[in-house]
Amino acid sequence: MARRIAAGAAYGGGGIGLLGAAAVGVVLAEVQLAKRSVGGGVAPVPPRGDGLYGLAFGHADPVLLGMLGDSTAAGQGVRRAGQTPGALLASGLAAVAERPVEVCNVALPGAQSDDLERQVSLLLADASRMPDICVIMIGANDVTHRMPPTQSVRHLSSAVRRLRMAGAEVVVGTCPDLGTIEPVYQPLRWLARRVSRQLAAAQTIVAVEAGGRTVSLGDLLGPEFAANPREMFGADNYHPSAEGYATAAMAMLPTVCAALAVWPESDRPEAARDEGVLPVAQAAATAAKEAGTEVTGARAPWALLKHRRRRRLPDSDSAAPQSAAEAAPPGFSEPTHP
Repeated sequence: MARRIAAGAAYGGGGIGLLGAAAVGVVLAEVQLAKRSVGGGVAPVPPRGDGLYGLAFGHADPVLLGMLGDSTAAGQGVRRAGQTPGALLASGLAAVAERPVEVCNVALPGAQSDDLERQVSLLLADASRMPDICVIMIGANDVTHRMPPTQSVRHLSSAVRRLRMAGAEVVVGTCPDLGTIEPVYQPLRWLARRVSRQLAAAQTIVAVEAGGRTVSLGDLLGPEFAANPREMFGADNYHPSAEGYATAAMAMLPTVCAALAVWPESDRPEAARDEGVLPVAQAAATAAKEAGTEVTGARAPWALLKHRRRRRLPDSDSAAPQSAAEAAPPGFSEPTHP
């Protein structure tokens, strides 16, 4: 199905559905109900996380990190700039690369994939400040607003190609699993999960074929969300909490570093970790089932499936509470704004 969606996007098709309009409509209604029904919570306006991170490494020649996508890329659900995905990724990247990192976040809460053209244009408007690497997190609103999947991945493919042509590396966090939203019950939870995974797999195919890398966000990266939904979701029980964004950032950081050739691991697959070179559609389907899995292009039509090692959050029952400074990634600092 993912390959059919990707092929439909490539050849201009628009009529291929994920589960059919009726099923997606039911999922949409349930998700909207879920967003309204949980305690009346409202996610705060995302804080502005633009600025310079990793000041301990100086101010010269910073890596420019562009963030694009929807509310998850913007960091909706948290109140401090340092808790947003862009800030967390920048702090981690600065620590690994031993260089300062400047964040430019053009993501828009509520955005669908058709907004990526505008976001890319904003990011590339200044020819003297081209991004070194871009992270795109998009897809959930495409599902809940019933955007045709072929149209969704066509916009994503175009965005990745434009950024790659501008010289930027690109990492795409694929569509999260809407089945993890706590008030969505069976069988709609199963439908939401299937819709999300099919779109995520199709996003992987087109992103890899356009020269990018992907990391599957799945159930927003790990069993922590299933085990501790109250801690891992934010005030509205829809967007991630600070702990949730930290988990997502820790899963994406190795791929961001690897794209810039600063991660200590090689791109050689390790069979012991179920890594390997697979047909891109098979790699995409496999990644969609396991959160945190990276897919990057090999020689067409093959792709490399990786499970990069990453540090996990401490167990909430066994770890002592940490202050914000203790919980921050190595090299973390609040941003300085240009």
